[in-house]
Amino acid sequence: MSKTTLAFLGGDPAFSTALHVGRPNIGDRDAFMRRVEEILDRRWLTNSGPVVTEFEEKLAEQLQVSDVIAVCNATVGLELATRALGMSGEVIVPSFTFIATAHALQWQETSPVFADIRKHDHNIDPLAIEALITEKTSGILAVHCWGRPVDIEALNVVAKRHNLKLLFDASHAFACDYHGQPVGGFGEAEVFSFHATKFINALEGGCISTNNPELAEELRYMRNFGFRGYDDVGFLGTNGKMNEISAAMGLTNLESLERLIAVNRENFDSYQKAFADFPGLQFLPAPENDVFNYQYVVAEIYEEECPLARDELIDVLWEENIFIRRYFYPGCHRMEPYRSQSSTNDRQLPETDAVCSRVLVFPTGETVNGDAIRQVSGIMFQAIEHAKEVKLAIEKRSNA
Repeated sequence: MSKTTLAFLGGDPAFSTALHVGRPNIGDRDAFMRRVEEILDRRWLTNSGPVVTEFEEKLAEQLQVSDVIAVCNATVGLELATRALGMSGEVIVPSFTFIATAHALQWQETSPVFADIRKHDHNIDPLAIEALITEKTSGILAVHCWGRPVDIEALNVVAKRHNLKLLFDASHAFACDYHGQPVGGFGEAEVFSFHATKFINALEGGCISTNNPELAEELRYMRNFGFRGYDDVGFLGTNGKMNEISAAMGLTNLESLERLIAVNRENFDSYQKAFADFPGLQFLPAPENDVFNYQYVVAEIYEEECPLARDELIDVLWEENIFIRRYFYPGCHRMEPYRSQSSTNDRQLPETDAVCSRVLVFPTGETVNGDAIRQVSGIMFQAIEHAKEVKLAIEKRSNA
């Protein structure tokens, strides 16, 4: 599908309604509204109400773990988990992740130590971790990037060898498997996100999953100011509770899990077909032989093979109301406050830097279909056909 003129070169945008990465899935509106009406009738809006309890039970069943603790968001979930596990001093994390992973540690006055990633799956490199371990290291916070599980076996070996706590940021990995076992029951605990941009969302929310009942009990107290009972505070805590309406949205979307994964899978396959001949573009493949949620459609642009650079393509697409993204640019180690810290500013993370310069993440979810994907593809092919004009327009804008 070809436009007469690219919007970047003076034409009209291809989409009147913007295509976003992570535009919220809504699920069954009627089912959600019925739950909301019941919540309002009960007047039980928060403080571990029946809907939150049901959501936790359904999550535990899905994740095949003994305990799930619903929280107001995944960032607070990470903060609670790191504190409950006694992580302090330094914790090793990938730099190629959403900034909240690092901030959750720093907010607890624990220093994130950034490790490089592996080229083929964008996950933390277990071989890079060993050289970063010091007497101050208390744990590893690994991220299942794009829902592709990290090398859990290798990380378990490193953690046990050095007596480190192993925690997982599983924000991307709901309904994903690792060697036939659902992500959620590995390490000391795993933290999931149900932010609006996630394919299973709770408006805003998250959860901590674990097979350690004692840890789960402590986390439940900690998310509720440390209360163990009426007027009985036994822990340092905060307000990390999920409210009932968020849980209602979470339950509603959970009921649509298989359909939403099918939509994501269909879009993933459509992108592969539509861009099969695009020069210099390589999609990150889905894991083989494991259950996967297809939540993110991730590609890399190799500029030596493509007539336009990654950021030039982004400029073109944004003019068309296609808000493709360059996650997680430029890497946590190049963001504040970390880039100004002496322990970070001289660290060499070549794979992280390279991937940050190449990654494109495409819109998907239930608001995207095959026709839209073919239109996105057509615009990108048209952009490289007119690469000289695009580059000239970019130069003019930068000099204006």
